[in-house]
Amino acid sequence: MPASLIALAAAQTFAAGPPAFDPRQHKNEIVGKPAQVLVLGTPHLSQLPEKLDPKLLEPLLARLARFKPDVITIEAPSGEECDTMQRFKAQHGTSWDDYCWPTDDIEKATGLSVPAATTEVEKTLASWPAQPTAAQRRRLAMLFIAANERSAAAVQWLRLPEAERKAGDGLTQTMVELLERKGKPPNENIAIGATLAARLGLERVRQTDDHLADGPDSGDDYAKAIQAAWRAKPVPPVQQEYKRREAHIPDSAALLDLYRFLNEPKTQRESIAADMGRNAKWPSDKLYGRQYLSWWENRNLRMAANIRAAFATKPEARVLVIVGSTHKGYLDAYLDMMQDVRIVDAMQFLR
Repeated sequence: MPASLIALAAAQTFAAGPPAFDPRQHKNEIVGKPAQVLVLGTPHLSQLPEKLDPKLLEPLLARLARFKPDVITIEAPSGEECDTMQRFKAQHGTSWDDYCWPTDDIEKATGLSVPAATTEVEKTLASWPAQPTAAQRRRLAMLFIAANERSAAAVQWLRLPEAERKAGDGLTQTMVELLERKGKPPNENIAIGATLAARLGLERVRQTDDHLADGPDSGDDYAKAIQAAWRAKPVPPVQQEYKRREAHIPDSAALLDLYRFLNEPKTQRESIAADMGRNAKWPSDKLYGRQYLSWWENRNLRMAANIRAAFATKPEARVLVIVGSTHKGYLDAYLDMMQDVRIVDAMQFLR
């Protein structure tokens, strides 16, 4: 084939075709009430410039409690995903080291691998009594830790009376220290997710983050291209405003204002445009910015699937999704695609 024809074929565009089926057009074609999903965008509390006093979260917790969620999901990979990533480390770079915990010592103490502990958790919850004893809660906390679900274990720990928060029933002193997190800054998975779940009488949180989307190191050229897009001038005003607000949070009012700012639709649009949007338009030899966008979409699609699975057996649930704020816009959009899901405006609970 002549070179001119090859070039023409390579440049050819094709007519776009609409999908034959759109789940959003069938939202009224269900039996019963739809699931209601509230996605809360949060800063990563442990990474704030100043260590946050957990007491400042109380007004936020009270507002979220008014939603009365049946299911709470958090941005942490599940034990199952961590177990998979450990087996496929070469395929996922440093993700296991960055986001998961080693379980060798826990397995030695309990005799349970992550899959075995996960199975035991499900069996235990299937026959869970209405009024479990402290011993049963300590044992379930141990099972969650063995299943690499530490935030879920924290729910059981927080549901214990303070006098019963001690080692025993399979829960070792080392595990107690993991749950107490002494000296560590608060993170939203425990300080918001697990704390709220315990107060509302839930037995667990669901860990629904994804890092199976992560691949091996993409190299210096990729990193330089992404960094160049992030550092390009002018600095987006939304990023400047976020840095100003997170630099000092003296009281609950300032913290609530930060949450309102992060969850505003305008902030969501501008933040995505400043990050993924800028990279999508960033020129490079191998379209590295587009590769970054692909990874981000892949990760959020997998997170959306994990969240959807968390209430698959509770079709009418109220679901609170707690995620880093940049995920919120994507998860609102992806979860809204589901036929029997309705997205709840987070702002009405932050005012």
